[in-house]
Amino acid sequence: MKAKHIQIALVGNPNSGKTSLFNSLTGLHQKVGNFPGVTVDKKSGQCRLCDTVTADIIDLPGTYSLYPKRADEWVAYRVLLKQDREVQPDIVVLVADASNLKRNLLFCSQIIDLKIPVVVALTMLDISRKKGTQIDIEGLQRELGVPVVAVNPRKNKGFLQLKKALESIAKGANAFPPRDFIENKALAPAAVESVQQLLPQLSDYRAVHYLINHENFDLETDLQEKIEQIEESNTFNHTRSQADEIMQRYQRIRQVMQKTVIEADPLKKTLIAEKLDSVLLHRRWGYLILLAVLFLLFQSIFWLAQFPMDSIEWAFGQISGWLSTSLPEAWWSNLLINGMVAGLSGILVFVPQIMILFGLITLLEDSGYMARISFLTDKLMRKVGLNGKSVMPMISGFACAVPAIMSARNIENRKERLLTILVTPLMSCSARLPVYTILIALIIPNKNYLGFLSLKGLVMMAMYLLGVLVALAVAWVAKWFVNLQEKSFFILELPVYRWPRWSNVGYTMLEKARIFIFDAGKIIMLISLVLWALSSYGPPKHMEALNARYEKLRQEQPQNLAEIEKQYSAEHLETSFAGYLGKAIEPAIRPLGYDWKIGIALITSFAAREVFVGTMATLYSVGDSEEDADQTLRQKMQAATRPDGTPLYNLGTGISLMVFYLLAMQCMSTLAIVKRETRSWKWPAVQLVYMTVLAYAFSWLAFVLFS
Repeated sequence: MKAKHIQIALVGNPNSGKTSLFNSLTGLHQKVGNFPGVTVDKKSGQCRLCDTVTADIIDLPGTYSLYPKRADEWVAYRVLLKQDREVQPDIVVLVADASNLKRNLLFCSQIIDLKIPVVVALTMLDISRKKGTQIDIEGLQRELGVPVVAVNPRKNKGFLQLKKALESIAKGANAFPPRDFIENKALAPAAVESVQQLLPQLSDYRAVHYLINHENFDLETDLQEKIEQIEESNTFNHTRSQADEIMQRYQRIRQVMQKTVIEADPLKKTLIAEKLDSVLLHRRWGYLILLAVLFLLFQSIFWLAQFPMDSIEWAFGQISGWLSTSLPEAWWSNLLINGMVAGLSGILVFVPQIMILFGLITLLEDSGYMARISFLTDKLMRKVGLNGKSVMPMISGFACAVPAIMSARNIENRKERLLTILVTPLMSCSARLPVYTILIALIIPNKNYLGFLSLKGLVMMAMYLLGVLVALAVAWVAKWFVNLQEKSFFILELPVYRWPRWSNVGYTMLEKARIFIFDAGKIIMLISLVLWALSSYGPPKHMEALNARYEKLRQEQPQNLAEIEKQYSAEHLETSFAGYLGKAIEPAIRPLGYDWKIGIALITSFAAREVFVGTMATLYSVGDSEEDADQTLRQKMQAATRPDGTPLYNLGTGISLMVFYLLAMQCMSTLAIVKRETRSWKWPAVQLVYMTVLAYAFSWLAFVLFS
C-alpha cells in the first residue's frame, strides 16, 4: 500500500517553541530554501507519522495574528490564506505557549475560523506551572473544538500523541469545528455574503480577509474589481472591522480561559526571570555584564581552540614533509603537496574556532540572553538612527552577513531596516575569523595579564568591537542621507530564561563545521588549485630563460646548491602568472604595508574572505624549498621578509591587514542578498564603495600608527 504524503504547516507566535518543535519532528532531515518573491527563510523537513502517512513539515515565520505588518508575517499569512502556490498545507500545527495562553489563543482562534484542520501543540507547560497556572487540556480542547496536545520539545515529550492526532486528521477525522469561534459574518453581513457568492468555497472569516487584503492576493482583474465594488457599495471599513473582531475574540477567549485555566495571583511571587532581568537589564550593570560576556566569549575562542588548532597544524606539517621526501619530483606530486594538502590545511585548521564561536553564540540564544541584548541597546541604537531590533541582525552578522541581512525584515521601520542592512556587513563574520587568527598568532605575543587574560583574546575582542563602533558611526552619518520618514516603535517580547539544550548546541557546532568544510571548503580548494597552477607556471619565454640561468648556476656552483634552490623557488614564483598579477597591483597596496603575495590574497578573497588563508598556504608552499615543506603556514609567514630583509608581517602590517579585512566588502554573496532585499543595485554599490574606501583609509592609518 502506497504511503499517503501530506503537507503540515507549523505556525505560532515568536518565542513559542515552534523552532524547537520543528527540529524535534524533523530531526536532521531538514532543508532551507526561500519563499518565492521574498527573501525569507523557508525551513522544511520530513516526518513519518505512521507506516501509511508521511509529511513535509514547513516551518512558517512567527507571527502574532492574521494582520501582517512585516515581510515575514506576510509569508505566513499568504500560506494560511491559500495564496502561496508552493505551500498548500493539509494540516496546520499551531504552537501555543501555555505561559502566555491568552495572547496565543488570539492567533489560534483566527486559524480555526479559516476552516483549516488544526492541531494545537501546547508548549512551555512547565513554565506555566511555575507561574502557578493550571490548564485543563481536555476542557480547552472541548472549548476550541480542535485537538490540543501537550508537548515539550526540549525533553522530547508528547510527540507520540501529536503524531497520532495528525495521523487521525490525515485519515479524515476531526477536520475542523462545526461552528466559528466568533460570529464572523456579523462583522459585515452583506459584504461577506456578496464575496461568498463570487467565491462559494470561502468561510465567513476567510471572506472577511478577502475584503481586507484582496489587493495582495493573486486574483484575476475582473474578480479584484468586483470585490472592490462590494467594499464600496457596503462602505466596508477595514480598521473598524478589525477592531471589532479583536474585541470579540478576546471576549470569547476570556470566557474559554475562565472555564479551563486557573491562574495564580500575579502578586503572589516574583519569578527568577524578573530578578535576573533587574540585574542583566540594569542601566549601568547591564552594560558591564554585556561587555564581560563578550570578553569571555572571545577569550574562550583562543583558549579552548589552541590545542586542537596546534595539533591540526602540526599534523599537516608532518604530512607535507613526509610526502615531500616520499614522492618523486613531478608535477602531480607538486600539485598534491602544494595545492591540495596546503589548501586542505587552510580549511581544517580553523574548524575548532568556528565550532566554538557558534557553540557559544547558540548558548546565548538558547538561554534567552540574546534578546535581552536588543532591549539593553535600544537607547544607544536610536541615537545613531537604528533601534533595538537592529541588534539581532548585527549580532547574527558575527556568524554570517547573509542570513543576518535577511533577518532585518523583522524591523518594521523602512529607514531603520535599510540602515541595518547597510552596516551589518561591518560585523566580523566567521569568515574573518581565520584571517584574525593567523595574523594575531603572527604579530601578538603570547602574554597573559593577571594570570588568565590572554592578550591575543583581547586583540580579537578589540577587532569585533571596532566593527561595531564603525557600524554605529556609519549608521549615524547615513541617517542624514536616507530620506525615509516613518514612525518607529520598539516592541520586543523577552523570552523566558532556560537552561541551554546541549544537544542543540552540539548539533549547531557540527552543522556549522560541516557547512564551513564543504561550502567554504569547496571555494578554498578550487582557488587553491587555480593558484597552484598560476604560481607554478608563467609566460614560456620568461620561464625558459629563468630555468636556463639557474641550470647554469647549478653547474658552476655545485657547492651552493641549497642556496641556489631557495633563490630559484623565490624567483620562479615571482616569474609565474600569479607573480605578474601580484606585481601589477603592488603599487596600489604598498602604502598599506602589503607585498604582492598579500595583493593576490586580497583579490581571491572577494570570492570568500576565508580564502585568504588558503591563498597564503598555496603561495608560500609553492615558493618553498623541500627542506621547508614540513613547516607550518605560521612559520612560513613569520619567515617572510621584505627586499631590505626586515620582517614582512610586523605589527603595522598585521594590524593594517586585519583592519582591511574587517572593513572591506569582500563577499559577493552579501552584495547579492542586499540587492534582493532592497530590490535595487543602488545600495549594494553604495556598500561596495563606502566599505572599500573605509578599509583603505583605516588600514593606511593603522600601518602608519603601528609601524
